[in-house]
Amino acid sequence: MQWHFSQNNRIMPWKGEPDPYKIWLSEIILQQTRVEQGLNYYLRFVEAYPTVFALAGARDEDVFKKWEGLGYYSRCRNLLSTARLVVEKYDGQFPGDYQALLQLKGVGPYTAAAIASFGFGLPYAVVDGNVTRVLSRFFLVEAPIDSPEGQKIFKTMAQDVLEPDNPGAFNQAIMDFGATVCKPVLPDCIHCPMTETCGAFTTNKTRVLPLKSKKLAKKERFFAYLIFVCKRKVWILERPEGDIWRHLNEFFLIELGSEKALKTFSPEDLLTQMEVVPASVKGYDDIFEQMLTHQRIHARFFIVQVSAKPRLPGTGKWIPLQQVREYAFPKTIRNFLDSYPLT
Repeated sequence: MQWHFSQNNRIMPWKGEPDPYKIWLSEIILQQTRVEQGLNYYLRFVEAYPTVFALAGARDEDVFKKWEGLGYYSRCRNLLSTARLVVEKYDGQFPGDYQALLQLKGVGPYTAAAIASFGFGLPYAVVDGNVTRVLSRFFLVEAPIDSPEGQKIFKTMAQDVLEPDNPGAFNQAIMDFGATVCKPVLPDCIHCPMTETCGAFTTNKTRVLPLKSKKLAKKERFFAYLIFVCKRKVWILERPEGDIWRHLNEFFLIELGSEKALKTFSPEDLLTQMEVVPASVKGYDDIFEQMLTHQRIHARFFIVQVSAKPRLPGTGKWIPLQQVREYAFPKTIRNFLDSYPLT
């Protein structure tokens, strides 16, 4: 706390924010997202939707468009669902009760603790990666942070060390300390005010802790996208339930089984089977990649010009080319459109 009030100069627009709506908004945006990336999204959302009423009344498509590129789109769906519930059930006021906060979609123990402590001054400890790293090193905890045992230990420990008279400031202090001093790869032990009592520093284990028990192998997926264009309109389809990028838009997709299949893929035979007679087909050799939590996406794109709209499966729709930018797409597709704009 002394470090926080005398040396912590980490400035963020949501720090010290008393409005539970803006606290909640920042926490949802920052879930699984680096602060540097989430900052502009937070400012954009606050400007477009300054109150929970504004967000609750917004069109889904508009909100998803503003979220575009941030990833983990279930957060955006939960954002809309919770905003509307808060308006309908709580008259636009976030509940000042930890258990009630946990009932909101997308709000887990960490986010509930953040809203409770920052917005209502309630004594609930936040436990994120920064916090567990500080606790693991300082108290020399060698339980893996991703194990059930470790999670239980760190949750209890964070609550034990919490400053009950000023929980919001303490939560902010320990998170900022982990982000700026007790950093993951190169901790700034030279300027740390707690080295004399830090277990990891005194036993030379700073670069060993915290421990992780396992790493999940990433699944490789290979997408070939056919972009059907007819008379200055393009066909798009909303992604289905139960898979990545749910409710975002995409073009006609063929999922292949290997990198070789993707590199050698040619759509002519498929178009013949679909009884599509193209005016022209233009393929791009570039392979666009996107890293997700447990998956790596590899994508190639083909523009298929047709003189008459073909019958395509699914509930897709034809939209004017000039309106493509108004729809929300996954980062993979957006990167392609940035490199090769549809004209």
